[in-house]
Amino acid sequence: MNQVSGLRSTDYPGNLFVVAAPSGAGKSSLVKALLQLDAQLAVSVSHTTRAPRGQELDGREYHFVGDAVFRDMVARDAFFEWAEVHGHLYGTSRQAIAERLALGADVVLEIDWQGALQIKRLFAEAVLIFILPPSWDELRQRLQRRAEDPPEVIETRLFNARQEVAQARHFDYVVINALFETALFDLKTIVHARRLKYAVQRRARSSVFEALNLVGDDGPEPGSAA
Repeated sequence: MNQVSGLRSTDYPGNLFVVAAPSGAGKSSLVKALLQLDAQLAVSVSHTTRAPRGQELDGREYHFVGDAVFRDMVARDAFFEWAEVHGHLYGTSRQAIAERLALGADVVLEIDWQGALQIKRLFAEAVLIFILPPSWDELRQRLQRRAEDPPEVIETRLFNARQEVAQARHFDYVVINALFETALFDLKTIVHARRLKYAVQRRARSSVFEALNLVGDDGPEPGSAA
């Protein structure tokens, strides 16, 4: 079950990028590499009730909390969105997102497809990106190579991936992670293209638009529906 608390306004100077993928598709590695290339991007660290995996650290990959703490945050309406995924709870801090966007920062979220679609409904300007594996066989091999889960968990993840991949049609962009360098280039291109949209440029470069007497232009963007 998902519960969602939205931002009060969609008129924020920052951009919100939401990246989702089935386990093993390479989402975390791609986002980490993107952050190293793009100093304007900040990652929002989600909360989860699952235990850390491998070299994960509290406050870096996730805020790892107990079920009681998570439920208390839900009761206090602290999450922008939250969901149960693979038997664990995950949530995105509403305050952290709002504060960063209001300051003009571009924020990237790594969350599941349920939370991504909830965010899109509440924050229409969010850019949704889905990472696909090149094949089911490759996805299985990646899950096995990372050696983090027992065979039965891998089978569960592969079973759930069928439902997850089917949601890609609801996203704004799809990146196929067959070759890491190509997928990273595609991801970076999406971020850069978003920053060049008319409405985004008008917010980010307001002084230029003022100098060109474009500040009063509130009509729809070229190519968009009126």
